[in-house]
Amino acid sequence: MTKTVNHWIGGKTAEGTSGQYGPVTDPATGAVTTRVALASAAEVDTAVAAAKTAYATWGTSSLAQRTAVLFRYRALLDAHRDDIAALITAEHGKVHSDALGEVARGLEIVELACGITTQLKGELSTQVSSRVDVSSIRQSLGVVAGITPFNFPAMVPMWMFPLAIACGNTFVLKPSEKDPSAANLLAELATEAGLPEGVLNVVHGDKVAVDALLAHPDVAAVSFVGSTPIARYIHATASANGKRVQALGGAKNHMLVLPDADLDAAADAAVSAAYGSAGERCMAISAVVAVGAIGDELVAKIRERAEKITIGPGNDPASEMGPLITAAHRDKVASYVTGAAAQGAEVVLDGTGHTVEGFEDGHWIGLSLLDKVSTDSDAYKDEIFGPVLCVLRVDTYEDGVALMNASPFGNGTAIFTRDGGAARRFQLEIEAGMVGVNVPIPVPVGYHSFGGWKDSLFGDHHIYGNDGVHFYTRGKVVTTRWPDPADAPAGVDLGFPRNH
Repeated sequence: MTKTVNHWIGGKTAEGTSGQYGPVTDPATGAVTTRVALASAAEVDTAVAAAKTAYATWGTSSLAQRTAVLFRYRALLDAHRDDIAALITAEHGKVHSDALGEVARGLEIVELACGITTQLKGELSTQVSSRVDVSSIRQSLGVVAGITPFNFPAMVPMWMFPLAIACGNTFVLKPSEKDPSAANLLAELATEAGLPEGVLNVVHGDKVAVDALLAHPDVAAVSFVGSTPIARYIHATASANGKRVQALGGAKNHMLVLPDADLDAAADAAVSAAYGSAGERCMAISAVVAVGAIGDELVAKIRERAEKITIGPGNDPASEMGPLITAAHRDKVASYVTGAAAQGAEVVLDGTGHTVEGFEDGHWIGLSLLDKVSTDSDAYKDEIFGPVLCVLRVDTYEDGVALMNASPFGNGTAIFTRDGGAARRFQLEIEAGMVGVNVPIPVPVGYHSFGGWKDSLFGDHHIYGNDGVHFYTRGKVVTTRWPDPADAPAGVDLGFPRNH
Protein backbone atom coordinates (compact mmCIF):
# COMPACT_ATOMS: atom_id res chain seq x y z
CA MET A 1 0.00 0.00 0.00
CA THR A 2 1.25 3.50 -0.85
CA LYS A 3 2.64 5.42 2.12
CA THR A 4 0.75 8.58 3.12
CA VAL A 5 2.45 11.78 4.31
CA ASN A 6 0.11 13.68 6.61
CA HIS A 7 0.34 17.07 8.30
CA TRP A 8 2.17 17.83 11.56
CA ILE A 9 0.04 20.08 13.76
CA GLY A 10 0.30 20.76 17.48
CA GLY A 11 3.31 18.50 17.96
CA LYS A 12 1.82 15.38 16.38
CA THR A 13 0.70 13.83 13.10
CA ALA A 14 -2.64 15.13 11.86
CA GLU A 15 -4.32 13.01 9.20
CA GLY A 16 -5.60 14.87 6.17
CA THR A 17 -9.33 15.49 6.17
CA SER A 18 -9.81 17.21 2.80
CA GLY A 19 -9.96 13.94 0.89
CA GLN A 20 -7.43 15.39 -1.58
CA TYR A 21 -4.03 13.76 -2.10
CA GLY A 22 -1.08 14.38 -4.39
CA PRO A 23 1.37 11.82 -5.79
CA VAL A 24 5.00 11.74 -4.67
CA THR A 25 7.28 10.08 -7.21
CA ASP A 26 10.71 8.48 -7.02
CA PRO A 27 12.39 10.42 -9.85
CA ALA A 28 14.87 7.61 -10.50
CA THR A 29 12.16 5.05 -11.28
CA GLY A 30 9.17 7.18 -12.21
CA ALA A 31 7.08 5.18 -9.74
CA VAL A 32 4.62 6.81 -7.34
CA THR A 33 5.88 5.76 -3.90
CA THR A 34 3.87 8.01 -1.59
CA ARG A 35 0.78 10.14 -1.48
CA VAL A 36 0.67 13.46 0.37
CA ALA A 37 -2.41 14.93 2.00
CA LEU A 38 -3.38 18.28 0.48
CA ALA A 39 -4.78 20.67 3.08
CA SER A 40 -8.07 22.47 2.82
CA ALA A 41 -8.44 26.05 4.07
CA ALA A 42 -10.01 24.59 7.23
CA GLU A 43 -6.91 22.48 7.89
CA VAL A 44 -4.71 25.54 7.42
CA ASP A 45 -6.94 27.29 9.99
CA THR A 46 -6.29 24.43 12.41
CA ALA A 47 -2.52 24.75 12.00
CA VAL A 48 -2.58 28.53 12.40
CA ALA A 49 -4.79 28.18 15.49
CA ALA A 50 -2.30 25.74 17.02
CA ALA A 51 0.52 28.19 16.30
CA LYS A 52 -1.47 31.08 17.76
CA THR A 53 -2.20 29.16 20.96
CA ALA A 54 1.48 28.20 21.30
CA TYR A 55 2.57 31.80 20.78
CA ALA A 56 0.84 32.86 23.99
CA THR A 57 3.60 31.13 25.97
CA TRP A 58 6.44 30.71 23.45
CA GLY A 59 6.37 34.43 22.62
CA THR A 60 7.09 35.31 26.26
CA SER A 61 9.54 32.45 26.92
CA SER A 62 13.09 33.27 27.93
CA LEU A 63 15.95 33.35 25.49
CA ALA A 64 17.61 30.68 27.61
CA GLN A 65 14.62 28.37 27.16
CA ARG A 66 14.53 28.86 23.40
CA THR A 67 18.26 28.38 22.86
CA ALA A 68 18.30 25.26 25.07
CA VAL A 69 15.74 23.67 22.72
CA LEU A 70 17.69 24.77 19.65
CA PHE A 71 20.96 23.31 20.95
CA ARG A 72 19.24 19.95 21.49
CA TYR A 73 17.65 20.27 18.05
CA ARG A 74 21.01 20.88 16.43
CA ALA A 75 22.39 17.71 18.03
CA LEU A 76 19.43 15.64 16.80
CA LEU A 77 19.71 17.00 13.26
CA ASP A 78 23.41 16.16 13.26
CA ALA A 79 22.66 12.60 14.40
CA HIS A 80 19.99 12.17 11.70
CA ARG A 81 21.85 13.72 8.74
CA ASP A 82 21.78 10.49 6.75
CA ASP A 83 18.09 9.90 7.45
CA ILE A 84 17.13 13.37 6.22
CA ALA A 85 19.39 13.05 3.18
CA ALA A 86 17.89 9.66 2.30
CA LEU A 87 14.37 11.15 2.26
CA ILE A 88 15.60 13.98 0.02
CA THR A 89 17.19 11.55 -2.43
CA ALA A 90 14.12 9.30 -2.49
CA GLU A 91 11.71 12.11 -3.35
CA HIS A 92 13.85 14.77 -5.05
CA GLY A 93 16.37 12.52 -6.78
CA LYS A 94 19.59 14.40 -5.98
CA VAL A 95 22.63 12.29 -5.15
CA HIS A 96 23.29 11.51 -1.48
CA SER A 97 26.34 13.75 -1.22
CA ASP A 98 24.30 16.70 -2.54
CA ALA A 99 21.55 15.90 -0.04
CA LEU A 100 24.05 15.78 2.82
CA GLY A 101 25.42 19.13 1.71
CA GLU A 102 21.91 20.55 1.79
CA VAL A 103 21.43 19.37 5.38
CA ALA A 104 24.79 20.88 6.36
CA ARG A 105 23.84 24.29 4.95
CA GLY A 106 20.54 24.16 6.80
CA LEU A 107 22.37 23.31 10.02
CA GLU A 108 24.34 26.56 9.66
CA ILE A 109 21.14 28.52 10.27
CA VAL A 110 20.18 26.34 13.25
CA GLU A 111 23.61 27.16 14.69
CA LEU A 112 22.99 30.86 14.04
CA ALA A 113 19.66 30.54 15.86
CA CYS A 114 21.42 28.93 18.83
CA GLY A 115 23.27 32.23 19.25
CA ILE A 116 20.15 34.38 18.94
CA THR A 117 20.84 36.03 22.31
CA THR A 118 23.42 38.31 20.76
CA GLN A 119 21.30 38.94 17.65
CA LEU A 120 18.39 40.26 19.73
CA LYS A 121 20.34 42.72 21.84
CA GLY A 122 18.82 46.19 21.79
CA GLU A 123 20.40 49.65 22.04
CA LEU A 124 20.39 52.28 24.78
CA SER A 125 21.15 55.99 24.76
CA THR A 126 21.26 57.62 28.19
CA GLN A 127 20.72 61.25 29.10
CA VAL A 128 19.44 62.31 25.68
CA SER A 129 17.75 65.08 27.63
CA SER A 130 17.58 65.82 31.33
CA ARG A 131 16.89 62.44 33.00
CA VAL A 132 15.63 61.00 29.66
CA ASP A 133 16.87 57.69 28.22
CA VAL A 134 15.96 56.09 24.88
CA SER A 135 16.17 52.34 24.23
CA SER A 136 15.45 50.22 21.15
CA ILE A 137 14.24 46.64 21.45
CA ARG A 138 13.11 43.97 19.02
CA GLN A 139 10.05 41.81 19.61
CA SER A 140 8.53 38.82 17.85
CA LEU A 141 5.67 39.13 15.36
CA GLY A 142 3.38 36.21 16.29
CA VAL A 143 2.46 33.45 13.83
CA VAL A 144 4.61 33.44 10.70
CA ALA A 145 4.50 31.16 7.66
CA GLY A 146 7.01 29.70 5.22
CA ILE A 147 6.31 28.41 1.71
CA THR A 148 9.26 26.45 0.34
CA PRO A 149 10.30 24.89 -3.01
CA PHE A 150 10.99 21.32 -4.10
CA ASN A 151 14.67 21.76 -4.89
CA PHE A 152 15.89 22.04 -1.29
CA PRO A 153 13.21 20.35 0.84
CA ALA A 154 15.27 20.50 4.04
CA MET A 155 17.65 23.43 3.63
CA VAL A 156 15.21 26.18 2.65
CA PRO A 157 12.77 25.41 5.50
CA MET A 158 15.78 25.52 7.83
CA TRP A 159 16.65 28.93 6.39
CA MET A 160 13.33 30.11 7.85
CA PHE A 161 11.83 28.43 10.91
CA PRO A 162 14.88 28.11 13.24
CA LEU A 163 15.44 31.88 13.22
CA ALA A 164 11.72 32.60 13.39
CA ILE A 165 11.15 30.45 16.47
CA ALA A 166 14.42 31.60 18.08
CA CYS A 167 13.05 35.14 17.84
CA GLY A 168 9.92 34.04 19.71
CA ASN A 169 7.50 33.45 16.83
CA THR A 170 5.54 30.30 16.05
CA PHE A 171 5.66 28.85 12.55
CA VAL A 172 3.47 27.19 9.92
CA LEU A 173 5.49 25.57 7.12
CA LYS A 174 3.94 24.71 3.73
CA PRO A 175 6.66 22.70 1.92
CA SER A 176 6.56 21.54 -1.67
CA GLU A 177 4.06 18.76 -2.21
CA LYS A 178 6.53 17.10 -4.61
CA ASP A 179 8.93 16.01 -1.83
CA PRO A 180 7.20 16.50 1.53
CA SER A 181 8.73 13.88 3.83
CA ALA A 182 11.87 15.74 4.89
CA ALA A 183 9.79 18.60 6.34
CA ASN A 184 7.86 16.20 8.56
CA LEU A 185 11.07 14.65 9.89
CA LEU A 186 12.45 18.12 10.68
CA ALA A 187 9.30 18.88 12.68
CA GLU A 188 9.33 15.51 14.49
CA LEU A 189 12.95 16.05 15.56
CA ALA A 190 12.09 19.55 16.81
CA THR A 191 9.38 18.07 19.02
CA GLU A 192 11.84 15.43 20.25
CA ALA A 193 14.22 18.27 21.14
CA GLY A 194 11.57 19.73 23.42
CA LEU A 195 9.95 22.33 21.19
CA PRO A 196 6.48 22.89 22.69
CA GLU A 197 3.53 21.63 20.67
CA GLY A 198 2.22 24.11 18.14
CA VAL A 199 5.44 26.14 17.84
CA LEU A 200 6.33 24.43 14.52
CA ASN A 201 3.56 23.05 12.30
CA VAL A 202 3.68 21.53 8.81
CA VAL A 203 0.72 21.63 6.42
CA HIS A 204 1.05 20.05 3.00
CA GLY A 205 -0.90 21.29 0.06
CA ASP A 206 -1.18 23.17 -3.19
CA LYS A 207 -2.51 26.62 -4.12
CA VAL A 208 -5.50 26.17 -1.80
CA ALA A 209 -3.21 25.95 1.23
CA VAL A 210 -0.97 28.76 -0.01
CA ASP A 211 -3.87 31.14 -0.55
CA ALA A 212 -5.30 30.28 2.85
CA LEU A 213 -2.02 31.27 4.50
CA LEU A 214 -1.74 34.48 2.47
CA ALA A 215 -5.24 35.54 3.50
CA HIS A 216 -5.24 34.35 7.10
CA PRO A 217 -5.67 37.26 9.54
CA ASP A 218 -3.56 35.56 12.23
CA VAL A 219 -0.49 35.14 9.99
CA ALA A 220 1.77 38.15 10.48
CA ALA A 221 4.50 37.42 7.92
CA VAL A 222 5.24 35.12 4.99
CA SER A 223 8.59 33.85 3.72
CA PHE A 224 8.76 32.31 0.25
CA VAL A 225 11.35 30.80 -2.07
CA GLY A 226 10.39 29.74 -5.60
CA SER A 227 9.95 31.02 -9.15
CA THR A 228 9.68 34.71 -9.99
CA PRO A 229 6.02 34.64 -11.16
CA ILE A 230 4.93 32.97 -7.92
CA ALA A 231 7.19 35.20 -5.81
CA ARG A 232 5.55 38.25 -7.39
CA TYR A 233 2.10 36.78 -6.65
CA ILE A 234 2.99 35.92 -3.05
CA HIS A 235 4.38 39.40 -2.44
CA ALA A 236 1.41 41.21 -3.97
CA THR A 237 -1.23 39.04 -2.30
CA ALA A 238 0.29 38.87 1.18
CA SER A 239 1.15 42.58 1.14
CA ALA A 240 -2.41 43.42 0.15
CA ASN A 241 -3.49 41.47 3.23
CA GLY A 242 -1.23 43.56 5.46
CA LYS A 243 1.52 41.01 5.95
CA ARG A 244 5.26 41.40 6.02
CA VAL A 245 6.73 39.48 3.05
CA GLN A 246 10.09 38.22 1.84
CA ALA A 247 9.64 36.45 -1.49
CA LEU A 248 12.75 35.12 -3.22
CA GLY A 249 12.25 34.42 -6.92
CA GLY A 250 14.07 32.92 -9.87
CA ALA A 251 17.43 33.58 -11.45
CA LYS A 252 19.60 33.47 -14.50
CA ASN A 253 23.05 33.55 -12.94
CA HIS A 254 25.98 34.61 -15.11
CA MET A 255 29.67 33.81 -14.80
CA LEU A 256 32.01 36.28 -16.49
CA VAL A 257 35.33 34.74 -17.57
CA LEU A 258 38.09 37.24 -18.40
CA PRO A 259 40.97 36.43 -20.76
CA ASP A 260 43.46 36.21 -17.87
CA ALA A 261 41.42 33.63 -15.93
CA ASP A 262 42.66 30.16 -15.04
CA LEU A 263 40.54 28.37 -17.64
CA ASP A 264 40.87 24.96 -16.00
CA ALA A 265 39.54 26.37 -12.74
CA ALA A 266 36.81 28.25 -14.61
CA ALA A 267 35.75 25.10 -16.49
CA ASP A 268 35.68 23.06 -13.28
CA ALA A 269 33.56 25.76 -11.66
CA ALA A 270 31.18 26.03 -14.62
CA VAL A 271 30.53 22.29 -14.67
CA SER A 272 29.91 21.98 -10.93
CA ALA A 273 27.80 25.15 -10.77
CA ALA A 274 25.72 24.44 -13.88
CA TYR A 275 25.15 20.71 -13.51
CA GLY A 276 25.34 20.09 -9.76
CA SER A 277 22.00 18.98 -8.30
CA ALA A 278 20.92 18.58 -11.97
CA GLY A 279 20.83 22.37 -12.29
CA GLU A 280 17.72 22.52 -10.10
CA ARG A 281 18.88 25.38 -7.90
CA CYS A 282 18.34 29.12 -7.99
CA MET A 283 22.07 29.73 -7.55
CA ALA A 284 23.12 27.52 -10.48
CA ILE A 285 25.31 29.14 -13.11
CA SER A 286 23.25 28.92 -16.29
CA ALA A 287 25.13 31.42 -18.48
CA VAL A 288 28.88 31.67 -18.98
CA VAL A 289 30.02 34.91 -20.60
CA ALA A 290 33.40 34.44 -22.28
CA VAL A 291 35.40 37.61 -22.93
CA GLY A 292 37.71 37.89 -25.95
CA ALA A 293 39.41 34.99 -27.68
CA ILE A 294 39.12 32.42 -24.87
CA GLY A 295 35.66 31.17 -25.85
CA ASP A 296 36.66 28.16 -27.95
CA GLU A 297 39.18 26.87 -25.43
CA LEU A 298 36.81 27.39 -22.49
CA VAL A 299 33.94 25.59 -24.23
CA ALA A 300 36.24 22.68 -25.09
CA LYS A 301 37.33 22.37 -21.47
CA ILE A 302 33.74 22.51 -20.20
CA ARG A 303 32.69 19.83 -22.71
CA GLU A 304 35.59 17.56 -21.77
CA ARG A 305 34.57 17.67 -18.11
CA ALA A 306 30.82 17.46 -18.68
CA GLU A 307 31.15 14.30 -20.76
CA LYS A 308 32.71 12.52 -17.76
CA ILE A 309 29.83 13.15 -15.33
CA THR A 310 28.15 9.93 -14.21
CA ILE A 311 24.35 10.12 -14.19
CA GLY A 312 22.33 7.64 -12.17
CA PRO A 313 20.09 7.06 -9.15
CA GLY A 314 20.85 9.34 -6.24
CA ASN A 315 21.34 6.43 -3.85
CA ASP A 316 24.10 4.93 -6.02
CA PRO A 317 27.48 6.13 -4.66
CA ALA A 318 28.85 6.16 -8.22
CA SER A 319 26.27 8.74 -9.37
CA GLU A 320 27.36 12.36 -9.67
CA MET A 321 24.03 13.69 -10.98
CA GLY A 322 20.53 12.35 -10.49
CA PRO A 323 17.24 12.70 -12.39
CA LEU A 324 14.92 15.70 -12.55
CA ILE A 325 12.00 16.02 -10.16
CA THR A 326 9.15 15.13 -12.59
CA ALA A 327 8.72 13.83 -16.12
CA ALA A 328 6.90 17.03 -17.09
CA HIS A 329 9.81 19.16 -15.88
CA ARG A 330 12.27 16.89 -17.72
CA ASP A 331 10.33 17.40 -20.95
CA LYS A 332 10.22 21.16 -20.48
CA VAL A 333 13.98 21.34 -19.89
CA ALA A 334 14.58 19.20 -22.97
CA SER A 335 12.48 21.55 -25.12
CA TYR A 336 14.96 24.37 -24.58
CA VAL A 337 17.78 22.21 -25.94
CA THR A 338 15.84 20.92 -28.95
CA GLY A 339 14.80 24.46 -29.83
CA ALA A 340 18.21 26.07 -29.34
CA ALA A 341 19.68 25.39 -32.78
CA ALA A 342 16.70 26.98 -34.53
CA GLN A 343 17.36 30.12 -32.48
CA GLY A 344 21.00 30.34 -33.53
CA ALA A 345 22.86 28.40 -30.85
CA GLU A 346 25.49 25.74 -31.46
CA VAL A 347 24.50 22.58 -29.57
CA VAL A 348 27.83 21.28 -28.27
CA LEU A 349 26.28 18.66 -25.98
CA ASP A 350 22.71 17.39 -26.27
CA GLY A 351 21.56 15.47 -23.21
CA THR A 352 17.91 15.10 -24.14
CA GLY A 353 18.07 11.45 -25.16
CA HIS A 354 19.82 10.20 -22.04
CA THR A 355 18.54 7.10 -20.23
CA VAL A 356 19.94 4.96 -17.41
CA GLU A 357 19.99 1.20 -17.86
CA GLY A 358 17.58 -0.52 -15.51
CA PHE A 359 15.84 2.76 -14.70
CA GLU A 360 14.34 3.56 -18.09
CA ASP A 361 11.18 5.11 -16.60
CA GLY A 362 13.11 7.61 -14.49
CA HIS A 363 13.07 11.33 -15.20
CA TRP A 364 16.46 11.34 -16.89
CA ILE A 365 18.18 14.01 -18.89
CA GLY A 366 21.83 14.36 -19.74
CA LEU A 367 24.07 17.41 -19.61
CA SER A 368 23.55 19.97 -22.38
CA LEU A 369 25.98 22.68 -23.46
CA LEU A 370 24.87 25.45 -25.81
CA ASP A 371 27.48 27.78 -27.35
CA LYS A 372 27.15 31.16 -29.09
CA VAL A 373 23.72 31.68 -27.55
CA SER A 374 21.98 34.96 -28.35
CA THR A 375 20.35 37.08 -25.65
CA ASP A 376 16.97 36.95 -27.42
CA SER A 377 16.76 33.13 -27.43
CA ASP A 378 14.42 31.28 -25.07
CA ALA A 379 17.28 29.22 -23.63
CA TYR A 380 18.88 32.46 -22.46
CA LYS A 381 15.84 34.44 -21.38
CA ASP A 382 14.05 31.80 -19.31
CA GLU A 383 15.06 30.15 -16.05
CA ILE A 384 15.42 26.56 -17.30
CA PHE A 385 16.11 24.96 -13.89
CA GLY A 386 17.90 21.98 -15.36
CA PRO A 387 21.36 20.84 -16.52
CA VAL A 388 21.63 23.23 -19.48
CA LEU A 389 24.55 25.67 -19.72
CA CYS A 390 24.54 28.55 -22.19
CA VAL A 391 27.77 30.17 -23.35
CA LEU A 392 27.68 33.71 -24.70
CA ARG A 393 30.59 35.53 -26.37
CA VAL A 394 31.54 39.19 -25.87
CA ASP A 395 34.54 41.25 -26.91
CA THR A 396 35.22 43.24 -23.74
CA TYR A 397 34.67 43.34 -19.98
CA GLU A 398 32.32 46.31 -20.47
CA ASP A 399 30.24 44.35 -23.00
CA GLY A 400 29.97 41.45 -20.57
CA VAL A 401 28.84 43.59 -17.64
CA ALA A 402 26.32 45.42 -19.83
CA LEU A 403 24.90 42.11 -21.06
CA MET A 404 24.61 40.76 -17.50
CA ASN A 405 23.07 43.93 -16.08
CA ALA A 406 20.43 43.90 -18.83
CA SER A 407 19.01 40.66 -17.39
CA PRO A 408 15.79 41.11 -15.40
CA PHE A 409 17.21 38.74 -12.78
CA GLY A 410 19.85 39.66 -10.22
CA ASN A 411 20.32 36.72 -7.88
CA GLY A 412 23.94 35.56 -7.96
CA THR A 413 26.87 36.15 -10.28
CA ALA A 414 30.59 35.40 -10.53
CA ILE A 415 33.75 36.62 -12.17
CA PHE A 416 36.83 34.54 -12.95
CA THR A 417 40.04 36.53 -13.22
CA ARG A 418 43.52 36.84 -11.75
CA ASP A 419 43.26 40.65 -11.68
CA GLY A 420 42.19 42.19 -8.36
CA GLY A 421 41.36 45.52 -9.93
CA ALA A 422 39.01 43.92 -12.44
CA ALA A 423 37.35 41.91 -9.67
CA ARG A 424 36.93 45.03 -7.55
CA ARG A 425 35.26 46.90 -10.42
CA PHE A 426 32.98 43.94 -11.04
CA GLN A 427 31.85 43.80 -7.40
CA LEU A 428 30.78 47.44 -7.58
CA GLU A 429 29.36 47.52 -11.12
CA ILE A 430 27.36 44.28 -11.33
CA GLU A 431 23.64 44.45 -10.47
CA ALA A 432 23.14 41.33 -8.37
CA GLY A 433 22.65 40.57 -4.71
CA MET A 434 25.41 37.95 -4.34
CA VAL A 435 28.80 38.12 -6.06
CA GLY A 436 31.53 35.50 -6.32
CA VAL A 437 35.15 36.23 -7.20
CA ASN A 438 36.58 32.96 -8.52
CA VAL A 439 33.70 31.34 -6.58
CA PRO A 440 30.91 30.11 -8.89
CA ILE A 441 28.05 29.75 -6.37
CA PRO A 442 28.42 32.58 -3.84
CA VAL A 443 25.79 31.43 -1.32
CA PRO A 444 26.62 33.37 1.86
CA VAL A 445 27.43 31.64 5.12
CA GLY A 446 24.68 31.68 7.72
CA TYR A 447 25.64 34.91 9.45
CA HIS A 448 25.46 36.88 6.20
CA SER A 449 22.11 37.18 4.43
CA PHE A 450 21.02 35.52 1.17
CA GLY A 451 19.04 37.41 -1.45
CA GLY A 452 19.04 38.85 -4.94
CA TRP A 453 18.10 42.06 -6.71
CA LYS A 454 15.54 42.98 -9.36
CA ASP A 455 13.12 40.17 -10.27
CA SER A 456 14.95 37.74 -7.97
CA LEU A 457 13.57 39.28 -4.76
CA PHE A 458 10.28 40.89 -3.76
CA GLY A 459 10.26 42.57 -0.38
CA ASP A 460 12.85 44.49 1.59
CA HIS A 461 14.55 41.70 3.53
CA HIS A 462 16.97 39.02 2.42
CA ILE A 463 16.76 35.62 4.10
CA TYR A 464 18.67 34.43 7.22
CA GLY A 465 21.61 36.38 8.74
CA ASN A 466 20.87 39.82 10.17
CA ASP A 467 18.11 40.42 7.62
CA GLY A 468 16.39 37.24 8.73
CA VAL A 469 16.43 38.33 12.37
CA HIS A 470 15.06 41.73 11.41
CA PHE A 471 12.35 40.17 9.25
CA TYR A 472 11.08 37.96 12.07
CA THR A 473 11.09 40.78 14.65
CA ARG A 474 9.83 44.35 14.78
CA GLY A 475 11.52 47.28 16.42
CA LYS A 476 10.19 49.27 19.33
CA VAL A 477 11.70 52.46 20.75
CA VAL A 478 11.09 53.34 24.41
CA THR A 479 11.70 56.87 25.70
CA THR A 480 11.83 57.08 29.51
CA ARG A 481 11.97 59.90 32.03
CA TRP A 482 12.25 59.12 35.74
CA PRO A 483 12.02 61.87 38.35
CA ASP A 484 15.01 62.38 40.56
CA PRO A 485 14.59 60.30 43.74
CA ALA A 486 15.33 63.44 45.75
CA ASP A 487 11.98 64.75 44.50
CA ALA A 488 10.00 61.87 46.06
CA PRO A 489 6.56 62.80 47.44
CA ALA A 490 6.29 63.84 51.06
CA GLY A 491 6.20 60.86 53.37
CA VAL A 492 8.28 58.63 51.03
CA ASP A 493 11.87 58.34 52.22
CA LEU A 494 14.25 56.72 49.72
CA GLY A 495 17.32 57.82 51.67
CA PHE A 496 18.27 60.63 49.29
CA PRO A 497 18.83 64.26 50.36
CA ARG A 498 15.75 66.33 49.68
CA ASN A 499 15.73 68.91 46.84
CA HIS A 500 12.97 70.85 48.54
